[in-house]
Amino acid sequence: MSELDYKSAYEKEKLKSAELAGRIAELEDKNQELEFKLNRIKNNPIWKASTPARNTMHWVIRQRDRIRNQGSLRGVIAKIKYKQIEKKAMTHYGTESFPSEETRKEQEEAVFEKMPLISILVPLYNTPEKFLRDMIESVLAQTYGNWQLCLADGSDEAHISEVSRIVEEYQKDAKALLLDGKCKIAYKKLAKNEGIAGNTNHCLELAEGEYIGLFDHDDILHPEVLYWYVKAINEENADYIYCDETTFKGDDINKMITMHFKPDYAIDNLRANNYICHFSVFKRTLLDGTELFRTKFDGSQDHDMILRLTDRAEHIVHIPKLLYYWRSHAASVASDISAKPYAIEAAKGAVADHLRRHGYDHFKITSTRAFETIFKITYEVQGSPKVSIVIPNCEHAEDLKRCITSIYEKSVYDNYEIIVVENGSTGSEIKGYYEELRTGNLKDVVKVVDYYENGQHLTADGKKPPFNYSAVVNYGVSKSDGEYIVLLNNDTQVITVNWIEELLMYAQRQDVGAVGAKLYFPDRKIQHAGVVLKLGAHRTAGHSHYGQAGMNLGYMGRLCYAQDVSAVTGACLMVSRAKYDEVGGFAEDFQVSLNDVDFCLKLREKGYLNVFTPFAELYHYESLSRGLDLEGENAKRYEAESEHFRTKWKKVLDKGDPYYNPNFSLDRSDYSLNVEGYSSLRTQ
Repeated sequence: MSELDYKSAYEKEKLKSAELAGRIAELEDKNQELEFKLNRIKNNPIWKASTPARNTMHWVIRQRDRIRNQGSLRGVIAKIKYKQIEKKAMTHYGTESFPSEETRKEQEEAVFEKMPLISILVPLYNTPEKFLRDMIESVLAQTYGNWQLCLADGSDEAHISEVSRIVEEYQKDAKALLLDGKCKIAYKKLAKNEGIAGNTNHCLELAEGEYIGLFDHDDILHPEVLYWYVKAINEENADYIYCDETTFKGDDINKMITMHFKPDYAIDNLRANNYICHFSVFKRTLLDGTELFRTKFDGSQDHDMILRLTDRAEHIVHIPKLLYYWRSHAASVASDISAKPYAIEAAKGAVADHLRRHGYDHFKITSTRAFETIFKITYEVQGSPKVSIVIPNCEHAEDLKRCITSIYEKSVYDNYEIIVVENGSTGSEIKGYYEELRTGNLKDVVKVVDYYENGQHLTADGKKPPFNYSAVVNYGVSKSDGEYIVLLNNDTQVITVNWIEELLMYAQRQDVGAVGAKLYFPDRKIQHAGVVLKLGAHRTAGHSHYGQAGMNLGYMGRLCYAQDVSAVTGACLMVSRAKYDEVGGFAEDFQVSLNDVDFCLKLREKGYLNVFTPFAELYHYESLSRGLDLEGENAKRYEAESEHFRTKWKKVLDKGDPYYNPNFSLDRSDYSLNVEGYSSLRTQ
C-alpha cells in the first residue's frame, strides 16, 4: 500500500473515531440525566407504596407478552397444541419410567468390565426433612450398587441436630451397607457454612470413587441413572456424562413444570448457557491440578466447573434420557433466578474466565431477552478481511435489487464485494439492472459474472443444461477474491446492520466451518434458525422452529443465542475461503436441494463446528426464485436428491442429529415431544 493510501485510511478512521466518541459522550450525558430522574422517582414515597400494584401490572404485561410472542391466534393455538403434547408426554417420564421388577433385577445383576465406584457429592444446609429423605432414598434405590454418598453439612445450630439424626438413620439402612458392614454414606458436620462451593469441596474430601457425581440436597435421581452412566463408561469410555432433566413442584416428581431435553456436547451452547447442569458425573482424574468448585463463582460454580472439566474431557457423553428431577420451591434457582441474583454475575464471570483460557480477548457477554443467564457473546472481529458475497441470479430484477440495496444501505462493514452470478436471464428488466450495476454508484462494489459467458457450461449441442445451483455457486466463488465467502439468495433482504460482523466473528474461529443467520418470512415468521438432520417427511433435513413467530424465544431460549448445529441454510451462509476449498465447495451432484446441508456435513466431517446465530437477521422471500419442490418435475428431482443424500450420509443419519434430542418428534419443527416418551428409548 502506498504512503498516500495509509494516510487516507488513517484520516478516514480518525474521522470515524471522532464521530463515535461524540456519540458516546452524548449518550453518557443522557444516561446520567435519566439516572438522576430515575433515582428521584424510586426514592419517592408514593412510588414505594405502589409496589404491590406495579407487581400485579408487570405480571399482566408478562402474560400479554407471552401471548404476543406467539405472533397470532394461529401461533397461540399452535402453542396450546404443543403444551397438550408435552403434558401427554410428561406422564411417561415420571414414576412410569421407573424400572419394573424384572428390569430392576436385570440391571442390579448386570456385570460390566468396569464397575467404578461413583462418589455422589451432596452439600447440605438446613435441608428440610422431606427433601433430605427423598434425596437419600433416590440414591438408595439405584439399580447400580457401587456408589458412595458423601454429605458435608453446613447447617446452622437450629437445624444441625435434625439433619444429622436423619442421616444417621439412613446410615443404618441395609441398602447403605456393604457386605463387610461398611457404610456407603459418608457424613461430615462442618464447623461453619461455606456456601455451595465450599461445602461441596468438603464433600470431595470424603470421596473415594474413581468417578464423581454432583447432586443437590433437594433433588431426586431416577433409579436407573447410575446404571446408564456406567454403561456409557464401558461402551464409550466416557469421562464426563450428563443426562436430561425436569423441574417439578411440590413433592411429586410427576407434577412436572418444564422438561429439558438437551443436545449432545456443544461448546457454543455451553458458553451461552449452562445447558448441561444436572446430573454431571466425571472421572476424578479430570480434577488433577484444579479445584472442583471455585468460591469466587459461588452461585454459578457448576457452570464454571463444567466449562473447565469438559475442556479437559476426551469423551463427553450425553444420555438422552430424563434421569434427574430438579425440585422447584421458593428458594431454589429452579423456581426463580432472582432468588440468587448474584448467580447472574457469577455466570458471566465463569464464561469470561473460560473464554480467556481459550485465547479470546475483547469479547462482551450480555444477557439476552430469553433469560438473565442465557448470554450473547460478542467476539472481536480480527482485522478487516475482505468478504465476497456471492448471489446466484436468473431474472428477478426486483428481488435482486431489493437484496443488493439492503446490503449497501444497511451494512456497516465496508470491506466487501458482491458477485452476482447471472445464469440464464433473457428479460430486458434484469439486463437493464445489470447495466445500472456496471455503471452506477455500485460499480466498484458489485461485479456481474455470466455463468454461460462465451458458451462455457453449455451442453455439446450448445444448449443450457438443467439448472445446477451448486455449479453456479462454485463458479461465483471462483470469480471472487475475498478471504471469506457469503452465499446469499437473491430473495433475501438485510435487517441487521452488523450482520456481516455477527457472521464473521464466528467464521474467523479456527474451529468453526459454516455460520448461518436467522431468516424471516416477510410476515416475521421464522424461515431458518438452524437445520436438523432427519427432520421432516423425507427424513433428510429440516429447519427448526420453522413458521414460528419472530418474537418467539424458542425451545429453552434457543432462538436467542448462538449455538452449534449440524447445518445451516445456503440462503445466507458464511465460511472462510480456505475451508470452502478444503471440502471442495458445493457438491455438484446435489443440483438444487440439500447441497447446503451436504456442504455443512462435509465441514463437520473435517472436525469443524457449524454455528447458527440469531443476531444476524435477514428476510427471506423463500422459493420466489425457483418455486416449491412439491409437485411435478421438481418433486421428482427433490426425491431423487433426497435418496442420494440419505445414501451418502446414512451412517451420520443413523446416529441422529447430535444437537437434536431423540425425545423430540421428527415430524414437527417446534421441538414437540415424542408422546411415547421414555418407553420408546428403553431399548436404546
